[in-house]
Amino acid sequence: MEDAKTRSRKELEHVIVRFAGDSGDGIQLTGKQFTRTTAIARNELNTLPDFPAEIRAPAGTLHGVSSFQIHFGREHIHTPGDKVDVLVAMNPAALKTNLRHLRDNAIIILNVDAFTEKNLRLAGYEKNPLETGELSAYQVYPIAITTYTLKALEDVELSHKEKERCKNFFALGVVYWLFDRPLEPTIEWIQAKFARNAVLAEANVRALKAGRNFAESTELFHSAFRVLPAEIPPGLYRNITGNEALVLGLISAGEKSGLSLYYASYPITPASDVLHMISLYKNFGVITFQAEDEISAIGSALGASFAGKIGVTATSGPGLSLKTEFVGLAVMMELPLVILDIQRAGPSTGMPTKTEQADLLMAMYGRHGEAPLPVVAACSPSDCFYAAYEAVQVALRFMTPVVVLSDGFLANGSEPWRIPDPNDLPPIQVKFAEPNGPFYPYQRDPVTLARNWAIPGTPGLEHRLGGLEKEDLTGNVSYDPENHDKMVRLRAEKIDRVRNFVAEPEIVGPEEGELLLVSWGSTHGTVLTVVEQLQKEGHAVSMYHLRWINPLPEKLGTYLKRFRRVVIPEINLGQLASLIRNKYLVDAIPFNRVRGLPLQVSELTEFVKSLLEE
Repeated sequence: MEDAKTRSRKELEHVIVRFAGDSGDGIQLTGKQFTRTTAIARNELNTLPDFPAEIRAPAGTLHGVSSFQIHFGREHIHTPGDKVDVLVAMNPAALKTNLRHLRDNAIIILNVDAFTEKNLRLAGYEKNPLETGELSAYQVYPIAITTYTLKALEDVELSHKEKERCKNFFALGVVYWLFDRPLEPTIEWIQAKFARNAVLAEANVRALKAGRNFAESTELFHSAFRVLPAEIPPGLYRNITGNEALVLGLISAGEKSGLSLYYASYPITPASDVLHMISLYKNFGVITFQAEDEISAIGSALGASFAGKIGVTATSGPGLSLKTEFVGLAVMMELPLVILDIQRAGPSTGMPTKTEQADLLMAMYGRHGEAPLPVVAACSPSDCFYAAYEAVQVALRFMTPVVVLSDGFLANGSEPWRIPDPNDLPPIQVKFAEPNGPFYPYQRDPVTLARNWAIPGTPGLEHRLGGLEKEDLTGNVSYDPENHDKMVRLRAEKIDRVRNFVAEPEIVGPEEGELLLVSWGSTHGTVLTVVEQLQKEGHAVSMYHLRWINPLPEKLGTYLKRFRRVVIPEINLGQLASLIRNKYLVDAIPFNRVRGLPLQVSELTEFVKSLLEE
């Protein structure tokens, strides 16, 4: 009989793995450790953590299922993937909620210990699916994960419940063997994590090794797999989430500008992690403030900007609604301010842990009066770094608030990121008003139209700011009709001139043809994958990704007219499509899904092909 250790492995170009179970099963931790190890193995990857909004939903129920999906391979990976190749289900509810995501003949690894009469009932199963033939289309591997975990920890001095909690590492060990992943990175993490509890560290390491040994020594699995490392440019890499990237982008901008960074926010999912993470960087002079509400947070950040700091605040959908009056004040006062909006499914409280792109019109127009401001949307977890950095550049150079749009998918998802050399980052110029000669608070730079930034308390630069309309140059309160018209137009023209400062997007594919897909934000990966596949099949399709939504790029209007059809995919009901139809009078075709999930490659491909065949 062939030894399992020497069993040949089937090489795969890419694979999609999903871990699923109760919120208390450590699913997110398991997924993150598999992701970390996969990144160390130098695979391209993209992840999709998905968890319930409840802190601890009832165990065994469908709405209490937490999952973590990772798509990894040796080629460029732009999405977390559509159909799952391998599902690890820790209970019946995890199986039932995730069956629809599996491809035909997918591998299912089940913890059969959890398939009790009670858990089957909670999951809505009248009979055990292992006995009904319901899973006949898949490769099912039932493993007594809980039993084997407890057996491996028989002589460890922990309670039964504490031992049982280690079962996620047993499952992880099985999957590590299945894909030829090393244990060492996870063992090192466990030992560091539980450095103050040697018994707990030993238990988790034992469970991990036991899972690996079980998979290696049994003949349970028909096949084992290997995904070779990707060919990536040399450099220093790390795995990074979107929220982590936002934090590092802001801190880098603060260092480059020489200004202190002041961050104020009120906790709200999925933006809360930004506050947690940025508070760890006090060694860079970062000042953090957890406010009592959203209004206080943005008011405090705006006050910091008035004092000559980089004022930053972050929120998600409902919180942005509360901040709108202060955003309007920032527009009127013409002060730099960065507002991070980590979008989530709405309206109202909506689905706090699910992703959506439905705040675009809010970011563009969610203020009374004529109050335009720049809006930049990150396209990937790692791009959140550059979106935050560039937002600070624009805010300081143009003396304006800037909205940075991310979303739950980007915030919690991760990918490998090549850490840039700080010397390669573009400079951030800061210009304060000088206390010599006559001073006019609203005297403007001839290129950017930015007004003077005067630090309060500087002799000779005394001035008054507020929400009432300003007289041109002097900043005095003015109710003059012609002055108001002039100031409204100056503020709008200033935002339009941002277009001359930011990079013009590059079109992917021919500059004219049958069909153009216009994307923004986190739809980038799905749209790029679809376009690359269709181009390989010989279709005349191209892609134009909008990073800055306001102002829109100069060449957009030209490209829109060069294609017979324009498709705009969004995780909303067509907000960008409405903007483009209104501005360019183009009959853009929307492709919309609002499921709290990223767009699927297969669905968009089918939609585009149907248009091409007409």
